[in-house]
Amino acid sequence: MARSVYVAGLGPSVGKGTVALGIVELLSRQVAKVAVFRPLVSGSGRDPLLAVLRERYPGPVGIEDSFGVTYAEATALVADGRWEELIGRIVERYREVERRSSAVVVVGSDFADKPGEGQDELPREFAFNARLANEFGSVVVPVVSGEGRTPESLAAAARGAYHSLSDLGTTVLAVIANRAPQAALGGTPEGLPVPFWTVPEVAAIAAPTVGEVATALDATVVAGSPGSLERDVLDYVVGAAQVPNVLGALTDGALLITPGDRADLLVAASAAHAAGNVTLAGLVLTLGERADERAIRVIERLNTGLAMLVTKAGSYQTIAAASRITAQLRTPRKIDAALGAFEENVDTAELSRLLDVTRSSRVTPLMFENDLIEKARGDRRHLVLPEGTEERILRATETLLRRGVADLTLLGDPDEINRRAREIGVEIGGAHLVDPATSPLRDDFAERYAEIRKHRAVTLDLAYDVVRDVNYFGTMMVAAGLADGMVSGSVHTTAATIRPAFEIIKTVPGLTVASSVFFMLLADRVLVYGDCAVNPDPDAEQLADIALSSARTAAAFGIEPRVAMLSYSTGSSGSGADVDKVAAATALVRERRPDLPVEGPIQYDAAIDPAVAAAKLPGSAVAGKATVFVFPDLNTGNNTYKAVQRSANAVAVGPVMQGLRRPVNDLSRGATVKDIVNTVAITAIQAGAL
Repeated sequence: MARSVYVAGLGPSVGKGTVALGIVELLSRQVAKVAVFRPLVSGSGRDPLLAVLRERYPGPVGIEDSFGVTYAEATALVADGRWEELIGRIVERYREVERRSSAVVVVGSDFADKPGEGQDELPREFAFNARLANEFGSVVVPVVSGEGRTPESLAAAARGAYHSLSDLGTTVLAVIANRAPQAALGGTPEGLPVPFWTVPEVAAIAAPTVGEVATALDATVVAGSPGSLERDVLDYVVGAAQVPNVLGALTDGALLITPGDRADLLVAASAAHAAGNVTLAGLVLTLGERADERAIRVIERLNTGLAMLVTKAGSYQTIAAASRITAQLRTPRKIDAALGAFEENVDTAELSRLLDVTRSSRVTPLMFENDLIEKARGDRRHLVLPEGTEERILRATETLLRRGVADLTLLGDPDEINRRAREIGVEIGGAHLVDPATSPLRDDFAERYAEIRKHRAVTLDLAYDVVRDVNYFGTMMVAAGLADGMVSGSVHTTAATIRPAFEIIKTVPGLTVASSVFFMLLADRVLVYGDCAVNPDPDAEQLADIALSSARTAAAFGIEPRVAMLSYSTGSSGSGADVDKVAAATALVRERRPDLPVEGPIQYDAAIDPAVAAAKLPGSAVAGKATVFVFPDLNTGNNTYKAVQRSANAVAVGPVMQGLRRPVNDLSRGATVKDIVNTVAITAIQAGAL
């Protein structure tokens, strides 16, 4: 039977979505088939929270099967006195999800959040969710609101939630208070027999986005990119006074609301944003008036990246409607902020122990990616990203900081980095910004580099110029112990990223060669391919080093290494110089690591397919179940990883460098934000393993 957790909100708008998100994330690291279920959804069947969770965590059932009934159906059944039929329908739908899942997270009903419903519905809703939890066999995590509470009232609310649910026969796993003020954060209250955690109010989660404001106001978007609609609205400022007074009232994250004929305010506010005096969320023009085209052209030249909305309502009606908006966990930025807040304040190791979910023996792509973040968070490292003005790097930086994955240094002109961040609407306040051209470290790095490369006749003057390059400066930071690792390559070539590491950091003692691997994320497993990016034609000793490095990398990331030394021959079925090289490399691996399961020479089909393995190499500890595949040369490895990536629709994470004294990893110039986040997490984990 699937493990089931019921997240029940005790009151309207308590933020149970953040808690549900955190629990699904936690379970997704443990098991392959995590499902999300909602007992009730709106009449359209499109529940926003369910849609977000299903998109982020594709489960074993489709969204159309992930809920019980609609609110309209439930209302009709209750009105006819068919309460038990309603329960029965929901339970039947739940059981089908449970049968197809390893774990299920149930997100309770929103009666009190529905339009026209008030707190008088809460007692019935409370009993309804408790009844369903019992019918499902779920443990319950009640979520109480911490908004505006003192530590004493929050403790009382937690005890009340526990005893009320226990009296209804449910098993309460833990109690979580969301949106608590900092003063109310603390340990488990006296008299509460289960763990209690408090998640503070986080503006990035609670604030609506510009896009949500636009929808609520039925406004027309007349300027701005899709990304500009994802900015968080932290404040509202009505522009009715003179320019100096309005500029003085603007705050970071403010949405300026002003009539469209106030071109002076629009230009002044946009200029203040572009100059870095304030970082605005956007502009709203009221009364249905658009700004003068001459003013619009000036604003466009400022390249603010801000959205401009036009609404027919007046300023008073606009601010009143905007203040009633409840933010939803819809955008990746909000999801990252919510996960960061949950993981920072909830003891996920203890919660995982309480859930008692046995980890799957197979590692799925989602489990692998989520595990990367958790491992990096658990041993937080400091990494340097040389390409500090690149948009994808800035977006990844925001994600990494919100999730607490690593401390980051971005290289480049700080003014330019901050300007680009304002343009695209990301928050990078927690990152260190360093300009190699003006940094006081430049002189010391030049001396160090000149000493390292004196055998190449590198002078101090030449070294002074070389270390101004962001990749050389970043590598010197790593070599000097000022950063634990480096990730670059989103706009630089592989050679520009890796060459400084070979010159300055060098390989681990005892290894003849640095190499790389790709993590191949297949539908039901993660494989390690090496070397597919660095060494064109390694000899037997180098091939053995690649195998040993690849095995260590696999183990560091939770993949049990079973090494297949690939060739066109399995065992003694073929002959030739290439086969002999692989055989010699295999012997060296066995000599150096007698404990490591390794097989070679072996063909790919015998390494991965149990049926073929049984015919070609019966009794082998590796054949048919290899996890680490070592290719005899770069031509074979590079073509194979790309063929598997495209034909099997696999995700290839890498190349991940290995064998260096400190980790430096290269990005593809087509890397997505997600690729960058994963690579930074991998680099942080590598740094912790050295």
